[in-house]
Amino acid sequence: MGYVSDSVVRDAINRASTGLFQLAYKEAVKPIVFDQSPDDAHAQMLQFARVTRHVLPLMWALRGMINYTDPILETSVMGVKFDNPFGLSAGLDKDCDLPVLLDNAGFGFETIGSITSRACAGNPRPWFHRLPEYASMMVHVGLANDGVNMVMPRVEKAVINAQTMRISASLARTNDDLTGDIDEGVEDYVKSFTRAANRTHMLEINISCPNTRVGEQFTNPENLDKLFTALDKVEHSQPVLVKMPSDKSWEEFKELVDVLSDHDVQGLSIANLRKDRNGLDVPPDWVGGLSGLPTESLNNSFVERTYRDYHDRFAIAGIGGVFTPEQAYAKIRKGSSLVMFITSLMYRGPQNITVLKRGLAQLLRRDGFSSVAEAVGVDVE
Repeated sequence: MGYVSDSVVRDAINRASTGLFQLAYKEAVKPIVFDQSPDDAHAQMLQFARVTRHVLPLMWALRGMINYTDPILETSVMGVKFDNPFGLSAGLDKDCDLPVLLDNAGFGFETIGSITSRACAGNPRPWFHRLPEYASMMVHVGLANDGVNMVMPRVEKAVINAQTMRISASLARTNDDLTGDIDEGVEDYVKSFTRAANRTHMLEINISCPNTRVGEQFTNPENLDKLFTALDKVEHSQPVLVKMPSDKSWEEFKELVDVLSDHDVQGLSIANLRKDRNGLDVPPDWVGGLSGLPTESLNNSFVERTYRDYHDRFAIAGIGGVFTPEQAYAKIRKGSSLVMFITSLMYRGPQNITVLKRGLAQLLRRDGFSSVAEAVGVDVE
């Protein structure tokens, strides 16, 4: 059907439709969403996706109205081809409810999960608190999901049915009463990894979920090496990324990357939720990690330093604080080949994916680039 950017008519329709979606979300949808508790709003959003994914005319209309396509956005990372570098980060779609909706909205990829080997109920509610003054969410879910044996068949179906979007699965250690020592943790990851091997376009190993009973034991270099020594033995065809922590010094972070450089790991997702609340007025009884804008500066610094020291070794998926095309472009120029986000969907609306894609294409052309790949890391000396 060709690219939207190549058709004056389709481009005009896309611009107008995106503007209407923005207005409708700001004036009609967002007030209703924000009048509910974040937990209730999250549950209703997932239910909406479960229902609307079966309404084919609605999905067709969504793709036709707001899916902006442009050849300058196409990119290849870790041997996987993407229509654009934008993806949903792990943490929102834990049980694989959103692929149809996101595919038709024009996401380049989605990370489902994090998924664990056993089903998890998650932490006591509330799971979410809004911090609109900081464009952030406090997140304390605790890896609630249906378990790898329930979720992976849905993921496999999503891979088969996706029109253009790539599918990644994020795997984490089970967070329940059966959680044991390091050896048990390694075995737990291996079970999920074995079940997911060869069934997605990418896999992400989440070692940095901040909301679990035993903490982040695999952000210890010795334990991390033990984990990936075991995972390396599982045959798989997909590239593997590791979801990195952000609450480390650069020296501590680098230790972990050095360990991963000796294993079958192709990429790094940088980085997970922020734990440090310094400088932010957050109620002390709110537990969890911070998403959104408070993560931007720290995560970007890790992206830049990682690219500077390892850019020939790892692809980087930059996460955190992506609300505008300029913020996405900054991550790319600091070394991110892929860009992931969640929080801006809530504050800006689902059509923000279109704003990000169109804006990034304009920024790339403004600066004389012919592809996303050409801009990766250009600001890193």
